[in-house]
Amino acid sequence: MNRVLIVEDEPRLSSFLAKGLKASGYVTTVVEDGHVASLVARDEAFDLMILDVGLPTLDGFGVLRAVRERGQRMPVVFLTARDELGDTVAGLEGGADDYITKPFRFEELLARVRARLRGGEARGASSSTLEAGGIVLDLRARRAHRGGEEVPLTAREFTLLETFMRHAGQMLSREQLLSHVWGYDYDPGSNIVDVYIGYLRRKLGDDTIETVRGMGYRLRIG
Repeated sequence: MNRVLIVEDEPRLSSFLAKGLKASGYVTTVVEDGHVASLVARDEAFDLMILDVGLPTLDGFGVLRAVRERGQRMPVVFLTARDELGDTVAGLEGGADDYITKPFRFEELLARVRARLRGGEARGASSSTLEAGGIVLDLRARRAHRGGEEVPLTAREFTLLETFMRHAGQMLSREQLLSHVWGYDYDPGSNIVDVYIGYLRRKLGDDTIETVRGMGYRLRIG
């Protein structure tokens, strides 16, 4: 299930977007402040961001710049009442993937969200390796290496590590990991995530995956 970060300081609009996207099968998080949005995008894993240009403390261009400078590649759809060409060009040149102006129909926004998520999946599929935290993951051969040495992993361990590496440096909650790795056929009260984290630490090193107390886990990248 895709997670969408909605960064919009107009409560009625953000509520409308959140309800519509939830009804369409997405998990949403709403943030009203630009600086806070930058931190949330850094610390949690999202598949797409809907980003308003006019925000308090840090405008949409500043949020986008912070996200791209960290190397995060999630699609970003700019949302703004400004329909001037200069803003559109600035947003796209700054790393935005799409741009939609207010007022708009929800169906149009939903179509753009779906298109950008499909595009992101295609980009991810085109790369056969992932590298983060000194680990190299060969997605085609389903092999993992650290320090030049191959690390044998079970199918579930590989999928869990792949999830961490696709969101390197970001905090992932147990619920997110259960959803990504085990799907919906699981007991929410199970400690299966903690067990498999232990397996990965024994094989890759205790310092590989950091525990974020009371929140989840993060793959160390430095």
